[in-house]
Amino acid sequence: MPIKSRIRTIPDYPKKGIMFRDITTLIKDPVGFRIVIDNLAQHYITGEVGFDLIVGIESRGFILGGALAYVLGKGFVPIRKKGKLPAEKEVQEYELEYGTDSIEIHKDAIKKDTRVLLVDDLLATGGTALASASLIEKLGGKVAEMCFIVDLPDVGGRKRLEAKGYKIFALTGFEGE
Repeated sequence: MPIKSRIRTIPDYPKKGIMFRDITTLIKDPVGFRIVIDNLAQHYITGEVGFDLIVGIESRGFILGGALAYVLGKGFVPIRKKGKLPAEKEVQEYELEYGTDSIEIHKDAIKKDTRVLLVDDLLATGGTALASASLIEKLGGKVAEMCFIVDLPDVGGRKRLEAKGYKIFALTGFEGE
């Protein structure tokens, strides 16, 4: 599958020593974008991972999650950066390398016992995904699985999330690269 070849790598961004994996080159390519959505949809059409709703993490999780929700006939809920949602919201703070940040979800976005597929573009440290899962669970939802285009296993996010009991699916990875 030609996904990796369509992902741009930017050395030393956002700081020296980091190899930034930029999926914008993948999703601007109509064939690349179709490959991503078709492969994700195929994985979930089987019904092995049952879920009721797709939740996407700002901002690239909106692109993937929205398209996937459309293809699979599911609803879509955004998890936003602080200050972007107009109605009553639940907030989750999380650690960054140099401080903290927070994300939000509308309090009425997920009903109790709703099974959720959490979607984002890339899994690195897992901090944002873990904070997003906490928001979903605060509202009474259950994370059925987390899905990503790219997993960066050397950064440790997958291990961190799996240690908390979350199932992870990624289309490709950049291990040791």
